[in-house]
Amino acid sequence: MNKKEDSFSEILKKGSFFLLIKPEDNIYLNTSIRNSLFEELESLVKLGLKNIEISWSNNENWLDFVSDIKIKYPRINLGSASIVNKQSIEDSLKVGLNFSMMKFWDKDLFSYAKAKNYLLIPGITNLKELEEAINLSCKIIKVYPIKSKDNSIDIINYKNIDFIAAGGLSIDDVKDYKSIGYKSIVIGDKGIKNQKFDPKIYEWLKNNKNN
Repeated sequence: MNKKEDSFSEILKKGSFFLLIKPEDNIYLNTSIRNSLFEELESLVKLGLKNIEISWSNNENWLDFVSDIKIKYPRINLGSASIVNKQSIEDSLKVGLNFSMMKFWDKDLFSYAKAKNYLLIPGITNLKELEEAINLSCKIIKVYPIKSKDNSIDIINYKNIDFIAAGGLSIDDVKDYKSIGYKSIVIGDKGIKNQKFDPKIYEWLKNNKNN
């Protein structure tokens, strides 16, 4: 597991944000909507997008959908999000994803993933959860929702932890959060505008080829 965390930490140095895609059920069966998404992803990947997350769904077509993305973009650091139960971990393992992110802290679920030698990044909001995660030798932690973070958590005090900020963030937030010590941020709902990826993401990638 240490090797997986170390490898992931190296990826964090190269990619400043994770693009979170929350597929609606119609995307699984509507070829037009699906192809449109893939075309946009193709453009973003060519511009240098490095990290993509797909929200897990208890939909029988989820596995095929995520597998298609993995096949089309083999160099992308691809993971799943909103992990809430063992099935979501098992599905992620089936696809061969690199990582998953929890929605909220679940000690038992984290231990389950660790026993499977699978990289599950916990979501924490308070000091107690942070300490529990660290006690389980967790080195990569998502703070979610970042706007509700416990004020007693000062990430500067945790030199050996890679922190990721998530919850209501946009591409405009990358610089600010990196400046205060976060290695990366997750861009979810604010990354989509009118069913299209935010044009600012394209611009950011064009202007930050080496970030």
